[in-house]
Amino acid sequence: MSKTEKALREETKQGNRRNGSSLGYLTKEGFRNVWANRLMSAASIAVLTSCLAMIGCATMLFLNIDTMLGKIESQNIVMVFIKDELSQGQIDKVGQDIRTMPNVEACEFVSKEESYKQQLKSLGDDAALLSGIKNPLPNAYKVSLKSMGEFSQTVSSIRTVDNILNIRENSTLAKQLSQVRKTVTYVSIGIVTLLLVVSLFIIANTVRVTMFNRRLEISIMKAVGATNWFVRWPFIVEGILLGIISSIVSLLLVFGLYSLTINSFADAISLLGLGGSAVKFADYTGQMLLGFVCIGVVAGTSGSIVSMGRYLKVQGSVISE
Repeated sequence: MSKTEKALREETKQGNRRNGSSLGYLTKEGFRNVWANRLMSAASIAVLTSCLAMIGCATMLFLNIDTMLGKIESQNIVMVFIKDELSQGQIDKVGQDIRTMPNVEACEFVSKEESYKQQLKSLGDDAALLSGIKNPLPNAYKVSLKSMGEFSQTVSSIRTVDNILNIRENSTLAKQLSQVRKTVTYVSIGIVTLLLVVSLFIIANTVRVTMFNRRLEISIMKAVGATNWFVRWPFIVEGILLGIISSIVSLLLVFGLYSLTINSFADAISLLGLGGSAVKFADYTGQMLLGFVCIGVVAGTSGSIVSMGRYLKVQGSVISE
């Protein structure tokens, strides 16, 4: 190895050490800036927390409505009555053909004897009126579907199965439930998207105010020859830190509000059909925290970068008053 190559390698190592040292220093400056500018940091955290909390509350509301619709849909079953005097093999074949359909979630056999007993039990004392009458009910399959959106197609497919006597279904209710679910989904996505856009707008303006208050600091750094990356990095670290803090605070706030709402309106929630099965916040804590952190970090860093652009374009060594 020549002397020139050795010199270049040594210079590269020294440069890497200097870059690592500078990166560590700038990162520490980002953490220090959060405390040094605690008033503006608190304002940024408050704004971001409010926006994230609204997104979280809207998400929990959507999840509960979706759960309620799912429970109602699960009760909208299809009763498939089969012909009398079929052999056990033919009865099993009907059930097998139904179970193989892609939108069928469950297919339970209900014997005519069991149906007759349930009917007599529901009549109470009036069941004595049916004594001595031969059981007129046929054997049947109780079919639950996965998606109400394919209700009509699935019922049509069931009708093609051999040895089907009759089908009892409520396609009108299924269609209405499917439409309600789609509407709720679209409205929820629209609300969350709108809140996200508003959040980014407010955060960008909040960070812009922060940058304006610190324009002298930025100008001095530029005046002594700092590169754009050297100036940006502490603010990026600051934005990431503020985003993480806001995410944790938002999660705790949404948890508190959700718990308070569930406890305060337990009776009303029960009337709506959720009963004791309202969505558990703990089941979505990890996903919500991850979403909040992503939104918070992206909002904080992008707000810092975009808002600093105008100041980094100011004449190199000119210090603004």
